[in-house]
Amino acid sequence: MKQAVVLILMVATCFGSTVKHQRRFPDDFVFGAATAAYQIEGAWNEDGKGENIWDHETHTNPTVVIDESNGDVAADSYHNYKRDVEMMRELGLDAYRFSISWSRILPTGFANEVNPAGIAYYNNLIDEMLKYNIAPLVTMFHFDMPKKLQDLGGILNPQFSDWFEDYARVVFENFGDRVMKFITFNEPKEYCILTLVGVGSDVKDPILNSMDVATYLCAKNLLLGHAKAYRLYDKEFREKYGGQCGITISVSWFEAATESPEDQEAVELRRQGEWGFFTHPIFSAEGGFPKELKEALTEKSAQENYSCSPLPDFTEEEKDLIRGTADFFGVNHYTAFLVSAIKKESVLTLPNVMNILDNFMFADDEWPKAASSWLTLAPNSIFKALSLLRTLYGDPIFYITENGWSTYEGRDLFDDDRVQYYRASMESMLNCLDAGIKLKGYMAWSLMDNFEWMQGYTERFGLYEVDFSDPARTRTPKKSAFVYKHIIKNRYVDYEYEPENMTMTIDEGH
Repeated sequence: MKQAVVLILMVATCFGSTVKHQRRFPDDFVFGAATAAYQIEGAWNEDGKGENIWDHETHTNPTVVIDESNGDVAADSYHNYKRDVEMMRELGLDAYRFSISWSRILPTGFANEVNPAGIAYYNNLIDEMLKYNIAPLVTMFHFDMPKKLQDLGGILNPQFSDWFEDYARVVFENFGDRVMKFITFNEPKEYCILTLVGVGSDVKDPILNSMDVATYLCAKNLLLGHAKAYRLYDKEFREKYGGQCGITISVSWFEAATESPEDQEAVELRRQGEWGFFTHPIFSAEGGFPKELKEALTEKSAQENYSCSPLPDFTEEEKDLIRGTADFFGVNHYTAFLVSAIKKESVLTLPNVMNILDNFMFADDEWPKAASSWLTLAPNSIFKALSLLRTLYGDPIFYITENGWSTYEGRDLFDDDRVQYYRASMESMLNCLDAGIKLKGYMAWSLMDNFEWMQGYTERFGLYEVDFSDPARTRTPKKSAFVYKHIIKNRYVDYEYEPENMTMTIDEGH
């Protein structure tokens, strides 16, 4: 009897371990990696490319970047795109998310002047990917506004939504026959609050320093531009090509520090101000900006002696135009925060979003911390964030379009902390799938080390290390690349897997 009990316990232990390791991603789950044009392409003024706001700012005011660097060459993907695709093949990626530089294909920003060399570059990249069955996921705007459009007010100009629609038409006409998924905008909040206006942030380079009104005009015009591009695709290209169009919004998980009503109210306002500002007009049944956020802005405006709220409301026609304009919900998710109603400054607090979110936001001391001051490994945060979004917005289709971990500059080929982060992310996504959340894919940020905005090259997110001192910009896989490849190939997380060597090869059978 004793021997039988021991045997049963052994079987149970082995079965429990097998279940943990064999909890699998579906065969049609899309694994990929992501990058953005300004951060990797280089060739900032080659082959007819026009200037964008990042070219201009880093050249005229280099001290805004911590190491006074820029993206003039970056990883030089413009000249190394075949090596980039080779890296995708080494990893066994199903898809690759990249962005198109607006000013590379439309040097002035306007659609009357199309740059053939720019079109050719993206055609070459797309064709090289498709040769190996790697699906392109194309972002149309990732922070790099053409400078000539910015000189006219950029996204604050009432004509911006028409400019973006014209640009989208050029993208759809040239690439829509091979690209089945388009993303209009990457991280609207980060552009409207950090890149465009800046509010004491060290994350992006502010183009303006007017947060009272610019933030809200930016939000409305961006949403209108997104909606017009989506409606254009729906009307003129969907039947012909059969693709999809969506948007990517950064969604951190925000959790109340306590169960107190004050903290619950604070965390709700924080969620609305951080991402509900952009998700609600698109994904909610009623459309428009969130009710509580509008009320808070009205109250704050009165305190600051405005005659009315600076938030420009939508007309009913505009609400109808924007509502429902996403075939999928792209989620950039990295981290989580605890939120308290206590008004207190913290080194971990993000910029004072829209000047009303003055509550205390912080990370648990026990959560592992990355090189980036805002980034921690919070438990099960992808599942928590997507569960809430599903509850709020009626079970949309999700893609994790960015998720990654930063380390400091220097050789970090044995990046065990990044491995830990990716494995935790995979488990959280498996929890989503177990719960029936319609999560269809995952894009690791980033395929390679790149220019990390205001942090320059001091922080690294890549699965591949890039030697920025080498004119050839040699790429070398890190340990995390091997672990990610193993997950993609086997569709489960194996905690016992360790790469036998650090030489990456292409698995032709994948």
